[in-house]
Amino acid sequence: MVTLFDHGVILDAAGNVSDASAAPSQAVEDGRQKTMAYRILAAHNHSGNMQHLELKFDSMVSPDNNYVNILQTACASGLTKFPMPYVLSNCHNTLCAVGGTILEDDHAFGLSNAEKFGGIFVPPYRGVLHQYMREKMAGGGKMILGSDSHTRYGALGTMGIGEGGGELVKQLVGHTYDLAYPKIIGIRLCGNPKPGVGPMDVALALIAKTFANGFNKNNVLELFGPSIGNLSMEFRMGIDVMTTESAALSSIWCTDEKTETYLAEHGRAADYQKLEPEAGAYYDRYIEIDMDTVESMIALPFHPSHAMPIREFKEHMEEVLHEVEAEGNKIKGDHGEPFRIMQHVHDGAFYPDQALVSGCAGGLFENIVAVADILRAPLNDDENTSGTDTIYGIPGNGLNLHVNPASLPVMEDLMRQGIGSELAIAGVTMRPCICGPCFGVTDTPANDQLSIRHVTRNYATREGSKPGQGQMAAVCLMDARSIAATVRNGGRLTAATELTNVKYRNLHHHFNERIYEHQIYDNYGHADPKVELVKGPNIADWPEMAPLKQHLLLKVAGSYQGSVTTDELVPSGEASSYRSNPEKISGFTMISRDPQYVPTAQAIRALEAAPNLEQAPKTSRDAGDPNGVTFGSLMVSDQIGDGSSREQAASCQKVLGGFANLAQEYSTKRYRSNLINWGLLPLRTEEKLQLPVGSYVYIEGIRSLLRSGASEVELHVLDSSIQVESEGDVRALNPAELKAHSVQIIHATLDTLTEEEREILMSGCLINHYKND
Repeated sequence: MVTLFDHGVILDAAGNVSDASAAPSQAVEDGRQKTMAYRILAAHNHSGNMQHLELKFDSMVSPDNNYVNILQTACASGLTKFPMPYVLSNCHNTLCAVGGTILEDDHAFGLSNAEKFGGIFVPPYRGVLHQYMREKMAGGGKMILGSDSHTRYGALGTMGIGEGGGELVKQLVGHTYDLAYPKIIGIRLCGNPKPGVGPMDVALALIAKTFANGFNKNNVLELFGPSIGNLSMEFRMGIDVMTTESAALSSIWCTDEKTETYLAEHGRAADYQKLEPEAGAYYDRYIEIDMDTVESMIALPFHPSHAMPIREFKEHMEEVLHEVEAEGNKIKGDHGEPFRIMQHVHDGAFYPDQALVSGCAGGLFENIVAVADILRAPLNDDENTSGTDTIYGIPGNGLNLHVNPASLPVMEDLMRQGIGSELAIAGVTMRPCICGPCFGVTDTPANDQLSIRHVTRNYATREGSKPGQGQMAAVCLMDARSIAATVRNGGRLTAATELTNVKYRNLHHHFNERIYEHQIYDNYGHADPKVELVKGPNIADWPEMAPLKQHLLLKVAGSYQGSVTTDELVPSGEASSYRSNPEKISGFTMISRDPQYVPTAQAIRALEAAPNLEQAPKTSRDAGDPNGVTFGSLMVSDQIGDGSSREQAASCQKVLGGFANLAQEYSTKRYRSNLINWGLLPLRTEEKLQLPVGSYVYIEGIRSLLRSGASEVELHVLDSSIQVESEGDVRALNPAELKAHSVQIIHATLDTLTEEEREILMSGCLINHYKND
């Protein structure tokens, strides 16, 4: 299905590639400039040096689970008006029953910011942010920055990048997105998907092959090949949005007449640009996807990369599920009864409890029409095949199917063309246009239940379960077609390719522009500084944060093995109610994995000295002696940061008094950027980590090291005689004495940091850095 080539290749005029190992260096350098990605990056680069990019974007987008924090940070950093179209979407925290009025307060705050600074406000239930950006903002040769990790519009000729909120703040106040020129990976699509194979199947095949080995990590994917023209625009988008789960930085596709038609039908014909690589284009790595051989796939808990063909899963079902149970019980630990999944196997088959098709990946028009087609289909020749209007419906086995269309225009067209009626008669519920099932704020399964979903992620707790409180459920990712086939077959896991009697309709989606005309508040270019921001009682300012002193003493507040995901660092679900209150949301940090992390970090924070206790709280929010010792907490794990771009994954650590993370690997650039923007040192080491909670680590001269441009850092692990138990102990910290207690040195690195990133770390956070400008 997917073949990887871990070497450079050169594309010829016929669209074929050849090994570039023996190619002249000049051909390689010239070839780098012949990719689509190079041309788009060059057009947005302001550094004058393509090896060190300083990018400015054409537009930006944020959902309501993080735009409040971004706007507050930007205001504190000198924001006067939005310099480019900035879309504030309200698709994550739309169910205000979770958190009472708090979430509507966030929406009122967002609208007032759109009025004051000149933004675009998409009210709740009108569309998922990425679908709105496809319909209204993406176009040929553009770049879009989003504070959601699935910011991907490559199929429309736009390079989308999902980042933490700090990077959007930089754009809002006139700064740039800085990074070294990334590797460009060529992906050639050939063959045609079999009937029943959908975009999620192709995406999962790619993710399974590339995530664990880091093949795509922080690289740009460039898709070309003879089969792109055979794929509909929605099929392309469905693959594209999932490239985030391969850890890629961005993506870009060849565009064609179908792209041009899509943009014209959405009222944006002028945004079309023909994109394709030139002959001689050079790619650092190469992937070939033979879609003829892609099968119906299933991604098992607890990661999209745990994917395999449904056929293969059935052949090894019990063996695979025992592994899933074991992993689930590692996550659940000693909280409640052991996690069980084997009860879903009976009568020689696998039976899930719930089925969902939703959001920016699943809730597209063609996916939902395919669901209806499968529910209309006879399972075998013995069933009535005489009428195409037969709707068999969902057998009464308790496996309910729920659908969230990606936007109100998609929902309207489904109803207008009768698909909505067919689904209702079949027993499928059509839900609002929100990210609920993907984001963990709706449809949480019961304990030990399992859901099959066409959404973007299936991490542990992503669906809303709470293993730390004894409640544990799980999610398998599948394409909408196989989900419908499973529902149609009485809840028995069934690949859509197993059904031979399905007549797939080629219905065309008609976008109705009128739906948005009077519902979207587009105030770009009309900022009104006289507008007062509407700020509800739960919208709290960021606490003051101290700059980094000359030396740093860290106490380990959390130490873990394996991967720590952003969903564990700060969960989805009910925690979303407090996204706009830094102190309250920090109380959810690591709650699903380590309920002791917050009280441990808070206890360390409580000891951080303030020079004037009558005027300052007992936290590290005061600089004190710049030549002294900063005292704070440290998180340690093998790998940290796999998952979404949510900046709270880093800001909550900072609010709790964190000053550094130590890992063998940071899963994504966006998480590492979040750490830096919140003043946490992203320390990385090749050494095996064995630092239990309560250990002390000392870094001598960290401020001088940052100022010098050096990256290599020595971490001194101190002996057990060092105990900081009071503010007096903090005040008495003596650098020379601390180093004398070193019993082990860990050699770590900060890797590559820009000059501005070093300044941000010394300032203590991005807000302080801009205040000091």
